[in-house]
Amino acid sequence: MSEYAKRFDTVEIDATFYRIPSAAQVRSWAAKTPAGFRIAAKVPQVITHEKLLVKCEDEVKAFLGVMDELGDRLGPLLFQFPHFRRDAFASVGAFLDRLRPFLDTLPAGQSFALEVRNKEWVGEPLLSLLRERRIAYALIDYPLMPPVEDLIEKQDVVTADFAYVRWLGDRKGIEARTVRWDKLIVDRAAEMDRWTPALVALLERRIEVFGYFNNHYAGHAPGSIELLRDTWRRRMG
Repeated sequence: MSEYAKRFDTVEIDATFYRIPSAAQVRSWAAKTPAGFRIAAKVPQVITHEKLLVKCEDEVKAFLGVMDELGDRLGPLLFQFPHFRRDAFASVGAFLDRLRPFLDTLPAGQSFALEVRNKEWVGEPLLSLLRERRIAYALIDYPLMPPVEDLIEKQDVVTADFAYVRWLGDRKGIEARTVRWDKLIVDRAAEMDRWTPALVALLERRIEVFGYFNNHYAGHAPGSIELLRDTWRRRMG
């Protein structure tokens, strides 16, 4: 954690997706980072994938309680949902019927983001619900989802006072090419050229933008961050 804090302003914790961390672990994350550093984290999969938001009050309470140990280092918490088949939710309406009462139980004052991977679900019913609850719709670069420029052109994807962006890539495709994650192996320069105007549009809304790269996006997340920085400097002068 301390190494990330030397080079970056924020990090997204993936480990919390698999299990709720201990209070001691969370306090150690806070202790290793300077003031102003923000730690985002995934909501545990037991909530989003296994119980699908049903009868998970104890897990939600435990997770939110332990993440409060971060204090002023606490960033947004991400609900990452999988691509749902119709036998799980027949439509986005069915999903929203499940989601709406769950969101009503979340505490005020905490920042949340929400990611879906069913492209036909990204429309005004979902976005309006998130906007009402001030929960950020997570913009993702992912094979199943439309390009960001298409989404921004068709609808207002800003649903909170911050934006949340994730560059995920094609996990299966890249794992067929490498088992090491120490260098860039996919040229994402064209994608960064497309993303830069989208990021500018978000920043022009005078909101904070949180952005995170997966190693699977191009082979090495820190290298992808540097590519984005280089593209930004080149395009923005």
